[in-house]
Amino acid sequence: MPESSRCASRLRYERVCVEAFVGDLPPHVLTSDAIEARLAPVYDRLGLPAGRLELMSGIRERRAYDPDATPGQVSAQTVRRALEITGIAPDAVGALIHGSVCRDQLEPATAASVHHAAGLPPHALVLDVSNACLGILNGMVIVADMIELGRIRAGIVVGTEIATPLLDGTIERLLRDPTVTRKDVKYEFASLTIGSASAAVVLCDRDISRTGHRLLGGLYRAETASHALCAGGVDHSTGASQHLRMNTDSEALLHAGVNLAESAWPDFLQALEWSPDTVRKVVTHQVGRAHRKLLLDRLGIPGNADFPTVEFMGNTGAAALPLAAALAAQQGHLQSRDRVALLGIGSGLNVLMLGLEW
Repeated sequence: MPESSRCASRLRYERVCVEAFVGDLPPHVLTSDAIEARLAPVYDRLGLPAGRLELMSGIRERRAYDPDATPGQVSAQTVRRALEITGIAPDAVGALIHGSVCRDQLEPATAASVHHAAGLPPHALVLDVSNACLGILNGMVIVADMIELGRIRAGIVVGTEIATPLLDGTIERLLRDPTVTRKDVKYEFASLTIGSASAAVVLCDRDISRTGHRLLGGLYRAETASHALCAGGVDHSTGASQHLRMNTDSEALLHAGVNLAESAWPDFLQALEWSPDTVRKVVTHQVGRAHRKLLLDRLGIPGNADFPTVEFMGNTGAAALPLAAALAAQQGHLQSRDRVALLGIGSGLNVLMLGLEW
């Protein structure tokens, strides 16, 4: 890649702080065993062994919200909590971005209802950002750019993933179709690993920061020839618009994503003038145990530098990485002065890596 192109994807910030990562864990626990119990007729007919879901993904359980919960309602609660934790006044928020895969409707932006419910000011920029599992991280870059340019003093990026419609639709479809094969189950497998969660990131100018957790910059990279490896939307074959479907070539997606991350990693380090041995902690997009291990091995990162949550949260989409960062900070995994790399990978394919000095 020409040097000019590599430089174009690099990000550097002097004025931006990540004041807090804030996460919300849904109240209900759903185990992989419980999902397999619902799929018992399919498992029996195809001769699939019980325990396969946890064995292949490493996911013991995931969480779920109440049946009537909506992304906007939960995100508004997460934003209010984020403001309370950081002490930033609502009137100081110059941008609100909703970045999860799940939204309340096609239009208006889910961010509009969140903005209203959270009591944010009319001068704030309000919009949704959609980019598979990278929506919240992409939102961080937009807000960081605005802070660096002096256009706003603080902003919030939030997102809530509600997995139940996709999970239930997948189970119902597999049970309903007597012609389902092992290959069909393979392409639906990723949909059975999805979990629910909400997360927010509060960014602000360093002059008003209480924590001093600096966002130094990062790098983004795309490899869109692989865009068809994971595709989701409404399942029109059922005639019911509430049924969602996601077809995923999990193995091919795993390797394509890790390959893209491996190619971007040296340029990310160079963009921040870091060396591999100075990266003390990483927070990765949480997909599954095999994905995490392969990514860390290929980047030469020790396993204890990461903070895994996928075993008890499942794959929570765009909320996964910021939620893991919130729990890592809460439980003391992130220490003062740590250099922290946020390693985001999303279907498309896109990679976004951001560097923090905690």
